[in-house]
Amino acid sequence: MPVDPDLDAICAAVLASEPSPGGVRIVLIDGPAGAGKTTLAGRLAAALGGVPVLHADDMYEGWEGLPTLTPLLRDQVVGPLSRGQEARFQRWDWHAGARADAVVAPPAPVVIVEGVGTGQSAVRGEASVLVWVAAPTDLRHERWLRREGADTEAAWLRWARAEHDHFLAEGTREAAHVTVDGGQSRGPHAAR
Repeated sequence: MPVDPDLDAICAAVLASEPSPGGVRIVLIDGPAGAGKTTLAGRLAAALGGVPVLHADDMYEGWEGLPTLTPLLRDQVVGPLSRGQEARFQRWDWHAGARADAVVAPPAPVVIVEGVGTGQSAVRGEASVLVWVAAPTDLRHERWLRREGADTEAAWLRWARAEHDHFLAEGTREAAHVTVDGGQSRGPHAAR
């Protein structure tokens, strides 16, 4: 199996980073929708021995939920983990449009939190490593439609505006410790 220099570099950065006061290395993986964040998080988690991954898709309150992410991310996920406590929040059920079952992640040597907005200034000070994943807009749009369906074009447009405004205000890309090209794979298995 060929060595992935991006993955190796991220693993090295994580393992060399300082843990939070609670002993957890919190890795935030951010970037626009369809860039490859979820795929990278899964690969990184496996490379680090199966560490927990928390997904912002379980945190947003629907398509308009990016602005609602901050309190949950800060108070129920990153804050507790940084103190060595478990992260605990109610997963958003996209079909029911309401909070559902609990998602719980005990503190671990490394915990990955991925999704649009996870690298925001309200929590990035608690992160050991902030990763930015980028990909061309046309590829990200293609991935979105393949994942969410052609009937979500209006949601794509609203979400793209919201994340653009968010990233502009937050300066997340500029604050990242590591930047990854999520557009390297255009195959059918390329994901978030």
